Amino acid sequence: MVQVDYNMPKNKNAQKAPQNDNNAAAQKALQQQIETLPDPVALSQALMNAYQQSQPLFMNMLQKMGQTPPSTELQNFDPDPMNVGSAATHFMNAMATNPLKFWDMQMTYAQKQAQLWQSSINKMWGQESKPVIKPQKSDRRFRDDSWNDSVFFDFIKQYYLLACDFVEQNIENAEGLSENEKRKLSFTSKLMMDALSPSNFAMTNPVVLQETLQTGGMNLVHGLQNMQEDFARGNGQLKISTTDYDAFKLGENIATTPGHVVYENDLMQLIQYEPQTHGVFKRPLLIVPPWINKFYILDLQPQSSFIRWAVEQGHTVFCISWVNPDAKLAQKGFDAYMFEGLIAALDEIKKITGQPDCNAVGYCLGGTLLATTLAWLKAKKQEKRIASATFLTTLIDFQDSGDMKLFMDDEQIDEMIEMMSRTGVLKAEELQRTFSLLRANDLIWSFVVNNYLMGKEPFPFDLLYWNDDSTNMPAKMHSFYLRNMYRDNLLSQPGGIEIDGIKIDVSKVKTPAYFLSTKEDHIAPWKATYETTQLMSGPKTFTLAASGHIAGVINPPSKEKYCFWSANDTPKSPEDWLKNAEETTGSWWPHWQEWIKHYADGQVEARHIKNPLEPAPGRYVQVRSN
Repeated sequence: MVQVDYNMPKNKNAQKAPQNDNNAAAQKALQQQIETLPDPVALSQALMNAYQQSQPLFMNMLQKMGQTPPSTELQNFDPDPMNVGSAATHFMNAMATNPLKFWDMQMTYAQKQAQLWQSSINKMWGQESKPVIKPQKSDRRFRDDSWNDSVFFDFIKQYYLLACDFVEQNIENAEGLSENEKRKLSFTSKLMMDALSPSNFAMTNPVVLQETLQTGGMNLVHGLQNMQEDFARGNGQLKISTTDYDAFKLGENIATTPGHVVYENDLMQLIQYEPQTHGVFKRPLLIVPPWINKFYILDLQPQSSFIRWAVEQGHTVFCISWVNPDAKLAQKGFDAYMFEGLIAALDEIKKITGQPDCNAVGYCLGGTLLATTLAWLKAKKQEKRIASATFLTTLIDFQDSGDMKLFMDDEQIDEMIEMMSRTGVLKAEELQRTFSLLRANDLIWSFVVNNYLMGKEPFPFDLLYWNDDSTNMPAKMHSFYLRNMYRDNLLSQPGGIEIDGIKIDVSKVKTPAYFLSTKEDHIAPWKATYETTQLMSGPKTFTLAASGHIAGVINPPSKEKYCFWSANDTPKSPEDWLKNAEETTGSWWPHWQEWIKHYADGQVEARHIKNPLEPAPGRYVQVRSN
């Protein structure tokens, strides 16, 4: 979690005030440190003003909460939702079995605390002092200079980071625990420590204190107003706003690539996009997005739309827009998503274009469906219907599927299936809550600080608007997915799963494939997605993009951000692949375009839409889960 400097030099005179000629400089340094602290009188006045101004709001909020019927979710509250209790018991047993080991770690922790105290005294008197511990570069909580400039807040920050490191080291060094138990304990303890961060409390966050002084406490009043609105938005539960929801409207400023729905059934609408070039590639392109979220992650604002960019490169682009299911579709299974989704789309594309095949792109769960369909088509001797396959951050082998697997043990899956049996679907907010926990500091606590402590409105961000527009999952489909993919990892086993009487064997797929993974992916870890290169039998190209599951994929060339790694071979070990890979600055999109040109089959005149049902982005994507 953190970088610890265990070579802190000791200074026996650190706590003594500097003598002789250095006194003046030391006194000046001390005065400067005092000035970094908030004026206690002004702060008291600001807090009193905030208290007086917020009383009507607070009472009104309590009254409304008292009138709201108790939530069924709260009534069915599970005190151990991640089933971490047994792991915690084993951890306590490990401490009791080998107390000297933990005592030694406790002593090391005490020494680091003493070094931190010395370091802070040195800094207070103006002496050079190295930090005992530093946040990771990716940790945005302590980026403001005030966390470093003030001895007081620097001490709070480092004391907290030392505590985090101590907890993590205790779990890592515990004997007799399985790796899965350690991962559960580490993840759960990190959630708790993230919640206790000094950045999340007004009186220990220097940025919040400065804002409180400047606004006379009105930031806290505005924060309470924001909280009240979020309670109303969540129908009595706190639903933290992550963006300005009024800033975006589908079809107007996001999901605006010109096109029409050309086919629909119970599960999906098929969108065809208008050509933007005189000629187009003969072989059309089908995009299969995940149905955990909506397709327009690939068609956000025009400057960051992969769909628009692909159309501009000369592709005839079709994209599936999945329905946001309700209980009526509870019995739609994984096979339905294949037959009524991907196979139905292939049929319609053939009717519309006259082409017997197409290139296909599958994103995340859409890629898992694409791989399953390729294996099914191979068994049916129809594999030529898809000329090439592109897999974006796709898991086929779920053995090492990252932190998501912490939510997928037998007890949790059984509980989830039982809940879905009552509602017919896995509700969107359940999945959204899980994804938020995977990045709690970015997707929860940063907005708590911004919205409630700083009293500011969240920034209008199209990606976060999409992230909050999540979808339900049909009970039958999701039960199959959890058991067969995440828990039992059967898709990676020849004949492990069966679709319509056909045993699925991904290893027999010889379709040329392009794999795109992202280096910081917390949903589909890149080393796990790399395993697919060892499963499929056809020509393979693997590319690794910088950043995460979304930002690494949605990275248009015009932004000139990040980088990607590529190599000609796909050895067994992902580490060996990375050693030999070449790094290229910028977006992976042009690299993919050069690859897929080999499967474009020449050019024809642009294909214009002839029998539209309704303008893109269509009705299905407009249905919100709440």
